[in-house]
Amino acid sequence: MDERPSQTQDRSPRGDPRRRVGALGEQLAAEHLERLGYRIVGRNYRTRWGELDLIAHDGRLLAFVEVKTRRASGAAGTPFEAVDRRKQAQVRRIAARWLAEVSERPRADDLRFDVIGVTVDAAGRLIELEHREGVF
Repeated sequence: MDERPSQTQDRSPRGDPRRRVGALGEQLAAEHLERLGYRIVGRNYRTRWGELDLIAHDGRLLAFVEVKTRRASGAAGTPFEAVDRRKQAQVRRIAARWLAEVSERPRADDLRFDVIGVTVDAAGRLIELEHREGVF
């Protein structure tokens, strides 16, 4: 049997282990933000340049949040190393598009770009969640 993915392969989070881990990390990050008093006002906003993972609002601040999820036994390094200058520029560009396109968005006195690093074990249990505010 051919093991290569077909054009009709399931692209939902349940069909790809990496997407499942990413979706789990985003859910854990969203729950973390909600515990801090934020309301999630956007998820997975897609443009031709890429995707914003989470957009959160706390009544005065709008945070654009990049979530990086790793398995504990996976790649070396921290999740934050993946948010290099290129990725930061990409997130800024997508955030500017979101601000211009979404008319029913909450108003905010300030904007911020955060990164949340999530590490889970092989069973998907949270090992570590680190939230860095105003990273770029």
